Amino acid sequence: MGVDIHEACDRVLVFAFEEAARRDCPLRAVHGWEMPAAYSYVPFFDPDNERDIGRSVTHMVDDMLLPWRHKFPDVNVSHDVFMGSAGGHLVRASRGAGLVVVGRRVRRSPLGAHLGAVAHAVLHHAAAPVAVVSHD
Repeated sequence: MGVDIHEACDRVLVFAFEEAARRDCPLRAVHGWEMPAAYSYVPFFDPDNERDIGRSVTHMVDDMLLPWRHKFPDVNVSHDVFMGSAGGHLVRASRGAGLVVVGRRVRRSPLGAHLGAVAHAVLHHAAAPVAVVSHD
């Protein structure tokens, strides 16, 4: 499942955990992150900042998953936090998955795409069935 630490994704989490419990299979949460845009303007970049941000994001994913681990103690949950495109990583992870779960924000505009880049990439390129769950 793809998780977004910046968006309330309880519906995505409950769907993924319930499916993993029903299928009696492990669940892997995937979150991709990018360095803040301001870092592209810094002439002297400290690589320790990247490691610190990566650790912080990993802790945020752990915190997000903790209550769900308690609600679904029989589901074996792991997570993969990395710097880069979540869409591409989820597509690669789909090769060994029985189901890929991604979230989708509800777009109120009558024009334009109603899927984000991650859901779009996964729907078009995943090697496994995909469930798209609305965030709200």
